[in-house]
Amino acid sequence: MPSNDNSRPAEAHNAPAQHAGSHEIQVAGPDLDFKPVRLDDATPTGAQIAAALGYRPDQQVTVLHWFGTTIEDVRPDELVKLHEGETRFIVAASDGASRLTIDGQRIDWLARHISVATLRRLVNIPAELSIYLEHEDEPDELLDENHQIDLGLRGVERLISRPATWKLNVQGELLTLHMPTIVVRDALQQAGFNPDQGWHIFLKVEGHPKEPVELDTVIDLRRKGIEKLRLTPKDVINGEGPSVPLRAFPVLSVDEAFLDAKFPSWEAVLDGGRQWIVVPNFTLPPGYSVQQVHLALEIQPTYPAVEIDMFYLSPAVTLSSGAQIPATEAMVTIRGQQFQRWSRHRTPTGPWKPGLDNVKTHMALVDNALLKEVQQ
Repeated sequence: MPSNDNSRPAEAHNAPAQHAGSHEIQVAGPDLDFKPVRLDDATPTGAQIAAALGYRPDQQVTVLHWFGTTIEDVRPDELVKLHEGETRFIVAASDGASRLTIDGQRIDWLARHISVATLRRLVNIPAELSIYLEHEDEPDELLDENHQIDLGLRGVERLISRPATWKLNVQGELLTLHMPTIVVRDALQQAGFNPDQGWHIFLKVEGHPKEPVELDTVIDLRRKGIEKLRLTPKDVINGEGPSVPLRAFPVLSVDEAFLDAKFPSWEAVLDGGRQWIVVPNFTLPPGYSVQQVHLALEIQPTYPAVEIDMFYLSPAVTLSSGAQIPATEAMVTIRGQQFQRWSRHRTPTGPWKPGLDNVKTHMALVDNALLKEVQQ
C-alpha cells in the first residue's frame, strides 16, 4: 500500500542544476506539475531517475512512466529508453504502486488516492464523458471531478467512462436525459404532456415534502433523491379556482404510480377514521343510468396484508332499463357524500395475495363486475 508521503526531497528542486547531461525528462509528483530534469544516460533505470531528483538509495520511491495514455511502474533496476515524446515520469516517495482499470485499461498509480480530474487527464478522457465506478449488484456510481478514489478499498479499481445520463419520472413516463438540468416545460413535452393544458406540478424528492414548481423551473437532476414530477389537472369548479387533489395519507409506491398514470385526479381521503382512495369522474361502461361517477375503495390500515374488498360509487347507479342491481342496496357516507356499496368479493379460487395484489389488480375486479352487470 502506498504511503501518504508523496513529497519530493528538498534537494530534488536543485536536481536540474546538478545534472548537466544532454537528455531531458519531465518529472512531476501526483499533482502532475511537470518540471524538466536532465540526465546523462539515454537509458536510465528507475533508481537513476529517483537519484536525479535527490532521493537516497535507501528511500522507498515509486517511479511511473507516462507515455500516451499508458502509466507503468518502473522498477529500480529496469531500463527505460527515452524515446521522443515519451519522457514524462511521475515520482513520489511510496512503498509501491496501486492499480486500477478504466475502460479495461490498466493504470498504475503511486498513491492510495487519485482524483477523478487527475485520472481524466492521465487517460485523456474528454469532458463530454463522465467517469463511473462500476458496481455488480447496484447501479454504477457517477463520480464528481473532485472525488478522491480510494484505491485501497476492494472493488474501487473498476471504472468506466461514458456519456452521462440522468433519469426523471414524469407522471409515469421515464425520461433518459443527457444533460443534468432540464426546464419543467421541456420535461412535460418530452414525456408527451401538453404543458399549456393547465397543471398543478409537484417535484417529489425523497425525504422532503413535495415541492410545487412552475413551467419555467429548472430541475437539477444531480440533486440526490429526486423521484418524479407529479401532474394534476387544474380543475376549476363554479369559479372557485383550481382544486388540488387531497392526499391525506400515504399509499404504496406501486399504487401511486398506477393511479398517477390512469387517474391523475385521484385522492386519498380520511373520513371518520377510515381511509379511502377516491377516483373522480370514473367512466362506466354503456348500460348504466349515468356515464360518470366517483369511485371509492376502502384501504384498511393493515393493507396490503389485508385485502381491498368491494367498491363504492357516487351517485348510486341502476341499469339503463331502470332495473336494480343485486347487492348494491347499502350506502356509506364519505365526506358528506353518499356512495353506493357494491358487495363484490374474491372467491376461494382467486384469493387476495399480499405482495402481488394491489389497487391495480383490484381495479380489474371492479371493471369485471361493472361489465358483468351489463353483460359485456
